[in-house]
Amino acid sequence: MDRSHRALLLQFLVCMVSHCYPIEFCCGRAYPESPVLELDREFTATCVLSELGKRETRATADDMFWEFKNVRVPKERYSKINDSAISMTVNVTKELQRPLKCQVQTRYPSHNPPVKTVHGLFFTVGYPPEKPDHLSCTLPQSGSGISPTMTCNWVPGERDPILNTNYTLVVDESINKIIHRSAAGKKSGSVTFDTLPLFTELSVIVEVENQLGKVQSEELRVYPENLLKLNPPKDVEVVSEPGFPTSLLVRWEHPIDIEPYSLTLNYSIRYCAVESQVWSQVPPDDSVSNIKSFRLQYLECYTEYVVQVRCMNKNGGHWSAWSQNVTKRTPEDKPSSQPDLWRVITSPEGNSRKRVKLLWKDPVHSNGIILGYNLTIRNVDAIKILELGSGIVEYVLDNVEGRWVIHLRARNSLGLSPPTFLVIPHASPEPSPVTTVTWRSQNRSLYVNWECMGQSPTEFVLEWVHNGTIGWQREPGNSSSAVIKGALEKYKRYNVSVYPVYNWKPGTPLSTAAYVEQGAPTEKPEVTLSNIGKTDVKLEWTAPPEDKLRGFVTKYTVIYRTGNVEKSIVLPPSALSYNLKELYSSSSYKVSVTVSTVAGSLNSVESTFSTLKYASGEIELIVVLTCLGFLFFTVLTLLLGLNNKEMIKKHIWPQVPDPSNSTIANWSPDFPSRPETPKEGSLTDVSVVEVDLFEKKSLGEEDKTSLPLKKDKYLSEEHSSGIGGSSCMSSPRQSVSDSDEGDSGQTTASTVQYSSVVASGYKGQTPGQPPPVFARSESTQPLLGSEEHLDEPSQAPRCPRNPYFRRARVADEAGEAPLSLRQMDIPEHGSLGFCPAEEGSQQTTPAAEGPAGPAPSYMPQRNGYRPQ
Repeated sequence: MDRSHRALLLQFLVCMVSHCYPIEFCCGRAYPESPVLELDREFTATCVLSELGKRETRATADDMFWEFKNVRVPKERYSKINDSAISMTVNVTKELQRPLKCQVQTRYPSHNPPVKTVHGLFFTVGYPPEKPDHLSCTLPQSGSGISPTMTCNWVPGERDPILNTNYTLVVDESINKIIHRSAAGKKSGSVTFDTLPLFTELSVIVEVENQLGKVQSEELRVYPENLLKLNPPKDVEVVSEPGFPTSLLVRWEHPIDIEPYSLTLNYSIRYCAVESQVWSQVPPDDSVSNIKSFRLQYLECYTEYVVQVRCMNKNGGHWSAWSQNVTKRTPEDKPSSQPDLWRVITSPEGNSRKRVKLLWKDPVHSNGIILGYNLTIRNVDAIKILELGSGIVEYVLDNVEGRWVIHLRARNSLGLSPPTFLVIPHASPEPSPVTTVTWRSQNRSLYVNWECMGQSPTEFVLEWVHNGTIGWQREPGNSSSAVIKGALEKYKRYNVSVYPVYNWKPGTPLSTAAYVEQGAPTEKPEVTLSNIGKTDVKLEWTAPPEDKLRGFVTKYTVIYRTGNVEKSIVLPPSALSYNLKELYSSSSYKVSVTVSTVAGSLNSVESTFSTLKYASGEIELIVVLTCLGFLFFTVLTLLLGLNNKEMIKKHIWPQVPDPSNSTIANWSPDFPSRPETPKEGSLTDVSVVEVDLFEKKSLGEEDKTSLPLKKDKYLSEEHSSGIGGSSCMSSPRQSVSDSDEGDSGQTTASTVQYSSVVASGYKGQTPGQPPPVFARSESTQPLLGSEEHLDEPSQAPRCPRNPYFRRARVADEAGEAPLSLRQMDIPEHGSLGFCPAEEGSQQTTPAAEGPAGPAPSYMPQRNGYRPQ
């Protein structure tokens, strides 16, 4: 707080003591000086700088400004009057803070402070008073007379004035020229007369005043006797008279002595049954002035009533308060209405006879205490009459067959009620004419609506059942809706049925379930998992019990998740199982079921399961398919092996010649061959080339040319035998001597060919001279010692020449014997038919060919390889 503010506050305290609000300094003055401002109105203040102030500050109006406390008023709200005066206009609100100051900025730099307060004002805000309305006055009763104090009431203005406001009640006795002024409260006031001015007109007003103004109410001109408000009637009593079961006699006394004041009083009476909250009032015209009793009529017999009485001046004034409650019961009478009879029929399975349970209620108008019932049961065969006590409200009939008529009457001390009837038909009733039954709940009440086709019934019976507790009520035959009057419990399911009744015979009902109020379930569904597969699982759950469900199921929601993926499926209320599909295999899932009603939902306990890696039967299918495939492969392999056993044998176990049985033919006439017997079956292919030399004519030029070329070709290929030679018709084979592998015994070949070149001789050759024979083995086996030393004489006996190795003579057109070539393969499944040496047999060429020379023979090598 700055020093000018503190100085201003000090001045304010001084002014409070001297009852002044404006604060003035030596520099000038502010106008107006009123310290009270009206809210929501514009306020204009003017500040004038005095001559002394102008000399001391050398300031003008341009150097002046306004502040509310420390908040400066914007320049836009200023108006310059002259060089020494400015005005300011603002809208007055509750947010304006005190004080309001007019400040000036001095033009002396040495002044401290540079800003001085010209004038200041501590103000208050509020509203002017409002006019009071609805002025009324009363003269209350005091003891047995009238009080001299008149009390008046009014309604003040709706707006709070905030400021201190004074209320004054003014009563003018114009005839007596007496004015009564009395301070009053905000809503009421009173004036006490020295002498009660009865039968004299009074003028009454209310004045309201505060610092912002003064107002008064409308004038009330009234006579005091018309302002009376008496006490309630005295000594009120109610009498029940025998023989008058529907009436009560009410008596009372006047509350005041009416003679001195010449008063005429009117009375008002009201009554109601004890169980009811609805009052019935006697019309004012039915009562006479200044009476002291009244008979209430058309009441219910044997019913307890509450009675109250009040009074007022007939010429005007105010009703007194109601008297205290007086309770009385009307006399008893015989029942005027019939009891309410109903039945519940059950039929045991396999039994045509019915079990009938009869139920009844007391008559609505019992008119007394029911002492018992007279029950008459009649069928074709007999009549049964029963007198039942008052505590019995049901009766059971077993083995009911055929048509039965039930007759029931209630009795009290004064007589019997009218009878009621009920017919139990022989055959099953026809289809119900009631087509639809709907319901709605509102304000804890259950409203039922129905539609009926065909003939209108005599009446309808509305029945509701919950856990064996039965209630019913009857409605007129032309009605189509009703409110159930029984005490229904919330969250309980009721089976509501509408029965059409035709002359005491109930028809077929139409039923529906209903709740007067639904709630959220209180018990969770129980979920079970079954048939867990690779991508699916079956969920089954049981709905909560009816009393725990507390409403109709609107839906079931299946919620399942794996990892961060959650899905939900909404199912209808009738669903109690579901097959989850399209799940991930070999995955863990959590699943729950939510049951929902219109009032809320409840989740079941989460169940965890894991899907299978393989579906049911998938492993068996894989095993079966694998076994079938393996069996098919095995059978196919065996069939292929049986059909191609020689080829398989040829590839897996090739026919490798046995070196111990290997022989070589004579390569030159100069070198005799050493015949050996080859091993049977060791040769597969043999090529035979015979050259006929008997003809003088030599080979043609073309043949001569081609033969050396062929020879060179075969000689240029890899060596096919250890001796380095090659037959012109033999296929190339790699020689063992040229192979890089060390063990020649590991070398195998698919076929082994043998070839021989036989020179049949030339023309003119000396007969009897054996033709030269050139034989060559296609074996890939290394050369044997006997083959390397061909100059050594052969000691082995010769075997006759195989018939496969023969020469054929082919004559050309010139009659000459050309060189004939013939190649023959040895069969796969047979031996060459070489005879062994020890047999001593010999095969020769045909006799036409002349004497045979020494022929090459082949001996089996029995002792393996020979060293070279």
